[in-house]
Amino acid sequence: MRIRKPIDEVFKFFQEPRNLARITPPELGFQVTTPGAIEMRKGAEIDYTIHWLSLPMKWRTLITDYQPPSFFMDEQLRGPYKLWRHRHDFQVVDGASVISDRVEYELPLGMLGRFAHALFVGRQLRGIFAYRQRTIAQILGEQDVSFTEPEIAALETP
Repeated sequence: MRIRKPIDEVFKFFQEPRNLARITPPELGFQVTTPGAIEMRKGAEIDYTIHWLSLPMKWRTLITDYQPPSFFMDEQLRGPYKLWRHRHDFQVVDGASVISDRVEYELPLGMLGRFAHALFVGRQLRGIFAYRQRTIAQILGEQDVSFTEPEIAALETP
């Protein structure tokens, strides 16, 4: 998404892990469960709970790279995916901050996981990222925003 806010302000919002709960659809019941203040840095581990089909799931991510205000990357250590790698990129283009997400993921259970992706997981993830774009614009008080339709594709394994 493209937003007319300074990149330092935008990055600061994203580097606060508890803001992730603010930009996740409420029906997912997303909560950061790591106690106390979380220092965003390479090597930081963050614990969450999320509800999927009313089932609570624990999720732990590791910040594997952190280069403010350009990007950071998190990877799932424990959670619902076989693999989850999420890169958050921030750049200035024509005076606006451009926020990009690249998620690589793989569902467990082989063929059954691929079927679940085709049936509902891909659509759900597109909905989550679309919700995030709208909510970020509201929270940051921005009217002049342009969105890009999220592209979601699970990694294929042999």
